[in-house]
Amino acid sequence: MKLSKGIAIGTVILVGLVILAAAQIITGVSYQDAIYSNFWAFVFSLIAIAILSIVGAIFIGIYVSHSYFSARGFTPFEEEMLKMRADVKEIREKVEKLEKSLKIGEKAEKE
Repeated sequence: MKLSKGIAIGTVILVGLVILAAAQIITGVSYQDAIYSNFWAFVFSLIAIAILSIVGAIFIGIYVSHSYFSARGFTPFEEEMLKMRADVKEIREKVEKLEKSLKIGEKAEKE
């Protein structure tokens, strides 16, 4: 059985939280007290979370936009343009046939 990346990352995060909770129970020192008692640690934590959330939002946006644009066919406008191109091609072929038949007719009249 192959493990997906999402399950592996979720498992690592869960194990990390369990270790953190166990360390808190064993030592009796809350990690929240350690972070919130130091102002600069708190500011650093906020900045790190903000940066990581922006980077994550960018990657999620890239993923969503890629999946949206890669799985689509032609838009109705593009389909209409392709039909018009085919119509123009047919009309051009008919005009060329008429042109050839007129040239043949002009040659026959001259002779």
